Amino acid sequence: MTATNADCTTVVQPSLDQLLTAVVQLDTDYCIAYMNTAAEALLDGSRNRLQQQDFFSLFSYSSIDPNTLKQALNDDQSVSDSDVTLVFHDGQRITVELVAQPLKLEQQRIGVLLELRQMDQIRRINQETVQQQQLLAAQSMVRGMAHEIKNPLGGLRGAAQLLASELDDAELQEYTDLIINQADRLSTLVNRMLGSNQLPQPEPSNIHAVLERVLQVARLAGAEQIRWQRDYDPSLPELTMAADQIEQALLNIVMNACEALAPEAGGEIVLRTRIAHQQTLYGKRYRQCAVVVIQDNGPGIAEALRDTLFYPMVSGRAGGTGLGLAIAQNIVHQHSGKIELQSRPGHTEFTLYLPYVETLT
Repeated sequence: MTATNADCTTVVQPSLDQLLTAVVQLDTDYCIAYMNTAAEALLDGSRNRLQQQDFFSLFSYSSIDPNTLKQALNDDQSVSDSDVTLVFHDGQRITVELVAQPLKLEQQRIGVLLELRQMDQIRRINQETVQQQQLLAAQSMVRGMAHEIKNPLGGLRGAAQLLASELDDAELQEYTDLIINQADRLSTLVNRMLGSNQLPQPEPSNIHAVLERVLQVARLAGAEQIRWQRDYDPSLPELTMAADQIEQALLNIVMNACEALAPEAGGEIVLRTRIAHQQTLYGKRYRQCAVVVIQDNGPGIAEALRDTLFYPMVSGRAGGTGLGLAIAQNIVHQHSGKIELQSRPGHTEFTLYLPYVETLT
């Protein structure tokens, strides 16, 4: 957020309806005095209905502190922020570029002028581009590293087996067994890192049946203390997918959420399904997509981790391998889908978009 000295500003209200940028005029109490047509669309309400309402009361959450904004404006400073998250009371979330400046008439402040430009679509396209580049870079890096590890591992294991066959002392064979077991463990880890380039034969499956299996496994794994909420859309048609692979992807994300909630009291996870129409994923438009949301009320994901969270070996917890989300992203990408992340303290959402397509590659 930046602040600069504000100059005297006047508003010609009728001409503002011609702008694509949302413009909102607030009075000195920060109540809406005027809004143009673009603002009506952005705030999802008519100017007649929203007039005289406290602007900040429209939102359940704002990433910009209203008190900080008010203080800057009271000090005759204009404010700008290119990445403001606003969450409405119905849960709808938008990202806007915000410019706020005091309105003056004859050197007396008469209100505040807000300019709001929605950035969600631009950010979504940029995120998709970055995510695809990250996925390709990570796959290339991991495959190269994994092959370099697997080759000496095979020789190490074979040498240990030969040595074990020459040893008569059972105590010494314990050491060769340890070498073989550890080599097998590392080989399994490398195979997980490599993943599979080919999906099993996809078949029409019920995404809710997959979610129920994930829920059952999570509960058996020790997540009984967590409150689970199902918010399913029963109208979703069956989705052509490799059900076991999608189950693994969902389980990885759900178990991460469970671990994030483990030290907290009152942890809750919501499993939500919806259908999205005319969705564009990685530049390709799909008539319908199944949308699966995994939402928790944990502490949130650290800002420093968000841009690299889907890289292998990146983890926000001690002892984590950092493979779960990387594997989940790879599986969803193989289904022509994508994963989106939204996180703030008390609210984290992983959203999976899985398009309805005839064949998968």
